[in-house]
Amino acid sequence: MSTVSASSVAVAKSHVNHAFQKCLNIDCNATFGIDEVRTSCGKCGELLDVAYDWEKLPVPTKLSDFEVMWTRRYEPLRFSGVWRFHELLPFAPAEKVITVGEGQTLLQQANSVAKYVGIRPGQLYLQYEGMNPSGSFKDNGMCAAFTHAHMVGAKRAACASTGNTSASLAMYCSVTQLMKAIIFIGSGKISYGKLSQALEYGALTVQIAGDFDDAMARVQDVSKELGIYLVNSINPFRLEGQKTVMYRVLEALRWESPDWIVVPGGNLGNSSAFGKAFIELKQLGLIDRIPRLAVINAAGADTLDIVYNQRNLRWNRGRPRMDIACWYYDELDREKRKADTIASAIEINRPVNLRKCLRALDFCDGVVRKVSDQEILDAKAQVGAGGIGCEPASAASVAGAKMLRQQGVIGMDDRVVCILTGHQLKDPTATVAYHTTDQEKFNEVLGSRGVSRASYANRAVAVPNELDAIVKAIQLYS
Repeated sequence: MSTVSASSVAVAKSHVNHAFQKCLNIDCNATFGIDEVRTSCGKCGELLDVAYDWEKLPVPTKLSDFEVMWTRRYEPLRFSGVWRFHELLPFAPAEKVITVGEGQTLLQQANSVAKYVGIRPGQLYLQYEGMNPSGSFKDNGMCAAFTHAHMVGAKRAACASTGNTSASLAMYCSVTQLMKAIIFIGSGKISYGKLSQALEYGALTVQIAGDFDDAMARVQDVSKELGIYLVNSINPFRLEGQKTVMYRVLEALRWESPDWIVVPGGNLGNSSAFGKAFIELKQLGLIDRIPRLAVINAAGADTLDIVYNQRNLRWNRGRPRMDIACWYYDELDREKRKADTIASAIEINRPVNLRKCLRALDFCDGVVRKVSDQEILDAKAQVGAGGIGCEPASAASVAGAKMLRQQGVIGMDDRVVCILTGHQLKDPTATVAYHTTDQEKFNEVLGSRGVSRASYANRAVAVPNELDAIVKAIQLYS
């Protein structure tokens, strides 16, 4: 486990006195101390924000002030791509901060993908969160939630997961040896690439009969019953860490806001965190322009798209008609509909951060779309051909950007950042099936999800074990 220097401790000690938890319900606005372990308001049951008395905190006067932190990378607090921005998530004293060097991620200008999307060269960027230690964006939020767990003396931490959250939690538990990880997964709804991480890192893994939504309900019950610290994105401290993805995007763009941020939508933690980041940056006078936000569902897990686009659920100045979502959930139950998509990381029908996402969409003049598994895998192949690669859920952002460009919502000259949430090797089965020459394997993995073709497949060339045949094949195909 990394420790921080005395100088960092001195800088940060005063911060924690001016942080608190606040109810999202504007008709309640109850507040709770940072030292309390809560995932909802004790008065009305609504979600919580981590909030700050910014006027009493040493906030930089301009975002470029953070550039000096690169000269202090010998300090673990500033080496982390999350805690480098400690002044913008100052809920923890520096001596309690947990870091394993998360957030060393890349914003790549991707011209080949720009051509696929229909945007001019130089205008499309891929924010690649697969470079995090556990291979996904989850480490941004997990280091913050884990830090809070450490602050309150937790000995066990739990999550429900489609894979990436469990891998991240298990990694932090194993590296630090501070807590025991308890993972809840659904039956058959997790990729082996992700499950292997949780198992290898020593987590107690509990598989229940059901999907992610079932696992999410059970882990909340069990955590409450046994006093276990819950780290899913219903935990407000998770979203504090995830804000920093946007800080790094702005940093890479020389502190200029792009026109669009396009992000996959599952449990809606990222979109909620990104919205909170921009709300706070605008409040602090650190940015003068807000990028637009596009949240992209998979068609097989399209709750946000349905309640937002078809049933007109909106933030409504802080009083959203959440009964609209409840009615839709009742429909899902009556019809026994489960989420079903190749993009397993966003295979979620009941997003816990729906209300916060509505706030983000409102503030960022956002839009919501859904894309098919076919569109996701075609976009994924184009990302891979550009040299990075990503898991299927990540490619929803690129597929969504392409759709919005075709609809004329995104302009050809707009500067667009697509968030790639996870590493290519998180779900290699889908990748191999897409590119395979084995039609039976293709149908087994992808056909049942409505994927009928591999438009950008890079198939292996079968040749005899003969020099002339190999040379001829290479000359023909290269």
